[in-house]
Amino acid sequence: MTAARTASRADGLPPGLRERKKIKTRAAIRAATYALVEERGYDATTIEQIAERAEVSPSTVSRYFPTKEDIVLTDESDPVLLEELRSRPAGEPWPQSVRRVLRRAVGASVADDPAAVRLRTRLMVEVPAVRSRMMQSMSVTGRLLCTAIAERTGRDAQDLEVRVCAMSLVGALMETTLYWAENDHRDDLADLVDRTLTVLEHGLPTTDTATNT
Repeated sequence: MTAARTASRADGLPPGLRERKKIKTRAAIRAATYALVEERGYDATTIEQIAERAEVSPSTVSRYFPTKEDIVLTDESDPVLLEELRSRPAGEPWPQSVRRVLRRAVGASVADDPAAVRLRTRLMVEVPAVRSRMMQSMSVTGRLLCTAIAERTGRDAQDLEVRVCAMSLVGALMETTLYWAENDHRDDLADLVDRTLTVLEHGLPTTDTATNT
């Protein structure tokens, strides 16, 4: 949920030529955006500048990313995460499946491009428009998680309990990401995700327990 992984399709097959071109274009737009933001700041970076740096037209940028905030936030790993959750052993407890999939995904995303991940999360903290758009995008990830939870538990994706579980997880991961950025990315993000999932699974620890961990 924090980084895009597009090396393979959800079915495990390599992407076709058309899909590879789309991936390449999206990556070029993102790279151009990150470079310009580092040079000029977020507010001073325009779609026209991004298009020129990425060697595409402004309309192409807008076609791939409706807003500048979407360039920062759009996360193509969500469908992959859904497939990975589906592929976990049927008898594995749901919290354990989530923990294993998310820890691996977060660790891989930070390792793949740590500078980009840190920039994205810093912008979530510093730029109100990015944070606002992030709040809007939570519903998309939440619906995907509802589907995964429903499939694993045999419940309807629209059940209140399923929706609460999914959105609690999405909201918790968002706060974890913000916490990481607000604290200068000092901690290991995968470890923070572990702590987050423990709180969701077992509740808030007592003061003594929290002090000793």
